[in-house]
Formats: sequence, C-alpha cells, structure tokens
Amino acid sequence: MEEGLASLGINVSTLVAQVVNFCILLLLLYLVAYKPLMRMFDERSKKVKEGIEQAEHIKEQMAKADEEVAKRIEEASEEGQKIVKQAMDAGEEVRAKVQQEAKEEARALITEAQAEIKYERDEAVKELRKQVADLAIMAAGKVIGRSLDKEAHRQLIDDVLEETPELRKN
Repeated sequence: MEEGLASLGINVSTLVAQVVNFCILLLLLYLVAYKPLMRMFDERSKKVKEGIEQAEHIKEQMAKADEEVAKRIEEASEEGQKIVKQAMDAGEEVRAKVQQEAKEEARALITEAQAEIKYERDEAVKELRKQVADLAIMAAGKVIGRSLDKEAHRQLIDDVLEETPELRKN
C-alpha cells in the first residue's frame, strides 16, 4: 500500500504525522475554542430563554393588571350607579316630604280661611239682624205715632230705608 501511495506522491510517514498533528490540533481547538464558544452560546441561549420567559411573565402580569383595572372600573361604575340611585331616592323622599308639607299647609290655610269666612258671615248676619231690629223699632215707632194705610205704610218703609245709609238704593 505504501507503493500505491508513493506512486501518487504521498509519503505515509508524513501522512501519519499530519493526521496525528490534525488530531492534536482538533483536540486543542476543542479544549481551547469549542468549549468556551459552546459555553458562550449556551449562556446566550439561556439569556434569550430567560428574556422570553420574563417577557411572558410580564405579559401575564399585564393581562392580570388589565383584568384588575377592568374589574375596578366595573366596581367603580356600579358604586357610582348606587350613589346616583341613592341620591335620586333621597331627592324623591325630599320631594315627597315637601309635597306632603305643602298639602298640609294648604289644608291649614283652607281651614283657617273657612273659619274666617264663617266668622265674617256670622258677624254680617248679626249686624243685619241688628239693623233689621232697629228698622222694625223705628217703623213701629212711626206707626204708633200715626195710623197708616197700605200706601202710607209703604212710604214709611221707603223713608226708613233711605235714612239708613247701609240700605240706601244706589
């Protein structure tokens, strides 16, 4: 085999030496360059993986925060609606109370006005009776003074009515 390789211009001892040197070089490169490069690639891969995991974690936290914000907004909206409803209920109560007080005040005013009207009517009736009695007394006094026929009696009543300022014809 040496002769076949020699005819090709290949020296076997040099070839073996080059193969041994190449293996030593590969071993040195493996120890010096490949391991540190692989370690550096692994570290970089690990950092990228951690970055992705951290990004996923942040994404989950943001989703949770968005849910929390939506929940708080909904709670605030519900609380606001409760407050508005309470305010409306309180306003309705105040309106009903004011309306009831106004009705009671109106009833009191009507009752007072009715009492005053009754009092004024009673006073007017009393005054009218007094005036009628005075007229009857005056008429009787004049009748007693002279005897009257029907025409004279009517004339006497007209004269009395004319003398009384409240009963004068206008």
